[in-house]
Amino acid sequence: MSPPAALLESPVAPTAGLKGKVIVPEIAPMMGGDSQTKLLDHFGGKWDDFKFEPIRESQVSRAMTRRYFQDLDKYAESDIVIVGAGSCGLSTAYVLANARPDLKIAIIEANVSPGGGAWLGGQLFSAMVMRRPAEVFLNALGVPYEEDPSNPSYVVVKHASLFTSTLLSKVLAFPNVKLFNATSVEDLVTRPSPNGDPKATRIAGVVTNWTLVTLHHDDHSCMDPNTINAPLVISTTGHDGPFGAFSAKRLVSMATVDKLGGMRGLDMNSAEDAIVKNTREVTKGLIIGGMELSEIDGFNRMGPTFGAMVLSGVKAAEEALKVFDERQRECAE
Repeated sequence: MSPPAALLESPVAPTAGLKGKVIVPEIAPMMGGDSQTKLLDHFGGKWDDFKFEPIRESQVSRAMTRRYFQDLDKYAESDIVIVGAGSCGLSTAYVLANARPDLKIAIIEANVSPGGGAWLGGQLFSAMVMRRPAEVFLNALGVPYEEDPSNPSYVVVKHASLFTSTLLSKVLAFPNVKLFNATSVEDLVTRPSPNGDPKATRIAGVVTNWTLVTLHHDDHSCMDPNTINAPLVISTTGHDGPFGAFSAKRLVSMATVDKLGGMRGLDMNSAEDAIVKNTREVTKGLIIGGMELSEIDGFNRMGPTFGAMVLSGVKAAEEALKVFDERQRECAE
């Protein structure tokens, strides 16, 4: 009888962590004329002899799971948790990680694909419209855009996916940011106020689960969640929907907020200003930004324009830095 497959492997000493060298490759330049790119120079005409490096299947599994569980361990205590990786949440993470590389920032996204509704413009159209002065964020990000000479009030990114993929790639490149996608926030971790007033409840983290588990709580037996502690949570889950306005709705059931204002009809001019100006700490330890604010405050919806999303993210980052530093001073005292 053959021994178990695991016994066939050469013994490998266990390691406490991953200490491999991080390679940051240079982008191969495109050469003009009839010249081929460096990539084609490397592979072209050699396909008959092509072969990948040999690997054992378990090595692939271990390379993925080891890193993931190290991240779970590292970010179980985070400095800031961002709930929702749409345009507002990613913008918040981008500004925060740039400003404070010392902070551990965990992003929790229910979907497999981060980006929320920012992969397209409106009604499945590709162009993304941003009203000025949101182009300042595009300049900082390095995303090109078009101006309309006849109307200086807005700019257009040729495809929303260009904006979203650029923002996402920059956020993921930060060493102090971890995105946990396909993961849902099922509840908020709370601490009671000294006088027992539910309106003064402090948020102290998030309760998480795989999204596929969250979607099947009604047809399976108990599947308990996991947790991440953090002194500050930023919720940017969008307007009401399957996962939208989660924190706003949870605050009502916790009696921290009396009731939701409910999103009003579309009015771009009032909605975008209101979303940015009112991005704030709604209750201790919880900042709400983006369209989730429309549900808690009763603002109008803005429809297919994205300037308020990114600038709400900028304001959420500014508020977060103030709140986080205040919490640190309180703990030190």
